[in-house]
Amino acid sequence: MKKPLLFTLCAGLCFGFTAQAQKLTFQQTTGAVPSLTNNLSPVLGWSDEMHYIESDAKTRQLYTVDIKSGERKSYTPPPKSNVNVMVRDSDIYIQYGKDEPKRLTNDRAEEKNPTLSPDGKYVAFTRNSDLFAVDVANGKEIRYTTDATDVIYNGYSSWVYFEEILGRPTKYRAFWWAPDSKHIAFMRFDDTKVPMFPINGSTGQHGYTEKTRYPKAGDPNPEVKVGFVPTTGGAVVWADFNEKDDQYFGTPYWSYNGSSMMVQWMNRGQDNLKFYKVNPETGVKKEIYDEKQSSWVDLDYDERITYLEDKKHYILKSDRTGWAHYYLYTLDGKLINPLTSGKWQVTDLVQVDEKHKVVYFSARKEASTRTDFYRVNYNGKGLKRLTFGEYTHQIALSPAGTQFITTYSSVNTPPKRALVDHTGKIIKEIADSKSADFDKFDIGKTEMVTIPTDDGYNLPAVITYPTDFDQTKQYPVVFSIYGGPAAGTVTNTWKGTAPQWWANEGIIQIAVDHRSSGQFGKEGVALMHRNLGKWEMKDYITAAKWLKAKPWVDSKKLLITGHSYGGYVTTMALTYGADYFDYGYAGAPVTSWELYDSSYAERLMDTPQENPEGYKNASVLTYIDRYKGLLRIMHGDMDDNVHMQNTIQFINKMEDANKHFELMIYPGGRHGWTSTKGRHDFTERVRFYYQNLLDKPAPAELLK
Repeated sequence: MKKPLLFTLCAGLCFGFTAQAQKLTFQQTTGAVPSLTNNLSPVLGWSDEMHYIESDAKTRQLYTVDIKSGERKSYTPPPKSNVNVMVRDSDIYIQYGKDEPKRLTNDRAEEKNPTLSPDGKYVAFTRNSDLFAVDVANGKEIRYTTDATDVIYNGYSSWVYFEEILGRPTKYRAFWWAPDSKHIAFMRFDDTKVPMFPINGSTGQHGYTEKTRYPKAGDPNPEVKVGFVPTTGGAVVWADFNEKDDQYFGTPYWSYNGSSMMVQWMNRGQDNLKFYKVNPETGVKKEIYDEKQSSWVDLDYDERITYLEDKKHYILKSDRTGWAHYYLYTLDGKLINPLTSGKWQVTDLVQVDEKHKVVYFSARKEASTRTDFYRVNYNGKGLKRLTFGEYTHQIALSPAGTQFITTYSSVNTPPKRALVDHTGKIIKEIADSKSADFDKFDIGKTEMVTIPTDDGYNLPAVITYPTDFDQTKQYPVVFSIYGGPAAGTVTNTWKGTAPQWWANEGIIQIAVDHRSSGQFGKEGVALMHRNLGKWEMKDYITAAKWLKAKPWVDSKKLLITGHSYGGYVTTMALTYGADYFDYGYAGAPVTSWELYDSSYAERLMDTPQENPEGYKNASVLTYIDRYKGLLRIMHGDMDDNVHMQNTIQFINKMEDANKHFELMIYPGGRHGWTSTKGRHDFTERVRFYYQNLLDKPAPAELLK
């Protein structure tokens, strides 16, 4: 047994290492060379009550694992899920298992979002923004709509719905098969009144222009209709809404048998959400749920409603009390009872055991920075935590709910895996990612802390200290943030090797979540209403002051960095908060909220016409005169989310005020950029950190 070296006590921030301890190399910190941990194969679910399914971390081959013996066997998904519908050379093909793909369409125009009907007989898709289907058996094509233009789209999202309401995972798909395959529901978008925003590409001799219909805050939104059409074709039945109303429609939900559809409706002000039960045969609607909040209601595109197989109830997720919880309703909208309550947040509904009337779910209850697994009875009683320890857990529950696999970790514990029964008893430990040589490495300590505000909040934070931390020395700090509403980044999970290079180089790394990050429920998030920038900057300035009061922090070398909303916060920190932040590295920032899209900006700020003072106070452009320190700003010139217009307006004012800053444009870049540009981004960040925080040249190996 090796005798450990002795250290002077340093307020709980030091840690011991053996004489053989060594630092991680750069290649090890990037993951190019394995170190500290071994990858655990992802658990994808269960094949039956005795076997779970995992994907090999190296080969991605699927296996079933016997929970008793641990024996792995090759796994092939059931035939029904082994049907592949794809687009090749702009046409649709269908493939069953390993059979030769069968071509279903033959058209010069590109088909998009091919989606197989539940009965497997039809594939629906859009072409030139009209909605179609093709009969798989005979290749007969069915055309459902005929009025698409460059501003009218059937079954294909308007940009603002894709980005903010239906969600990016839809890939613009805005149609939904009925469970019985007898109807297709779809949305029709009319962007005629939506202003066009030009995005200019610079390639070629003359360049080109993308003309995007992008509603900015206060602009006209697309007019939207919800339609239903029989699968075999026929007249479209429109849901009984007036498309001329200023409104939003969220992701709709078919009932268990396709006899009706639950349509989510919201007013332009986004503080009133209603559910309507709509008959697809007549379009007649019936209101069954009405929720109002003084700030806003989130129009979620996942897990708002879960229908139960008893065909009598659904479970609703809502944060109307200030905290996200589950509620049990009848199909007609009658509340039976809350399933959960209290000042904590549910996250995911995992499974409903209807036979025993038990609901299994994940939540952030024990601590806002980690996720645990729970069960509760239909009547809201019998709440029980099933996971263990101070870890964040990822769960795969068995089909009958008798046991589950948890993959768990903390900032100090690399991922481990265990089999647990339905009472929360650990049956056995299955895997540990910790490598055999883990203890031979000297790594920077990571810990969870809280930072108190002067008005009663304890802001969660996670810090990684330098590898050879010495509290008598002073170190620069990199403060990484996102900062958006309900988008906290501080979690009690293993952080891997990524922070360790900068720890080796003597940089303190910290992430902090403000009061509206979601760590304090919707109750905290709602504080941002009409006040973007206010609470984020108050809390981040509090964190900056807390850091600079530490004797081991270099008070002139605090760098803040973030992308998108994080870019906004970073530019605010170097202007509004310039007395507290010394350097900023900002990517694709919103610099004034009237330049961002209507749905997002107005949800938080109302319209510029309704809240002119709020928009002014939230704008980075308002605080140019306060700027000092050094800011590097990056933007893709074809960003279709946060337009480069934001950066152009910002640097225009900076130049007029004779302020020094740095600018990096990524040609062809969207809201992110390609791998080659990403590599350049990385090496430029490295140069910036070494020059301004470490006062030395960057190592050549980092710049390759």
